[in-house]
Amino acid sequence: MKKNGILNKELNTLLASLGHTDTIVIADCGLPIPNEEARIDLALVKGFPPFLSVLDAVINELVVEEIVLAEEIKTQNPDVYESIKARMSDVPIQFVRHEEFKEMTKQAKAVIRTGEATPYANIILRSGVNFS
Repeated sequence: MKKNGILNKELNTLLASLGHTDTIVIADCGLPIPNEEARIDLALVKGFPPFLSVLDAVINELVVEEIVLAEEIKTQNPDVYESIKARMSDVPIQFVRHEEFKEMTKQAKAVIRTGEATPYANIILRSGVNFS
């Protein structure tokens, strides 16, 4: 048994499989997930697990070179936006309209669905490399 870190088998498999520039999505419970996309559904009940808890677990194990957020998060969910910025202050952020964000999810290797029930609590993470 693992001593720490992510315990979910599917999530571990996904993270271990990512290469440079691959993308994954961490989503609230309302983001439409295209049928053809891999889905790791962590949502248990409304609000659990929260988006930020899942983000923390993932970024603890993944090199992230860029993030993509919906422009709307700035005004519609400023608390989550500020929390993302604080956690990932050294990572460039690309902002797109929510409709474009949803289109971009179709290119992701997988969508991780949380129980988060606040608007625009979605992020695309672009995998980097650990060559330091």
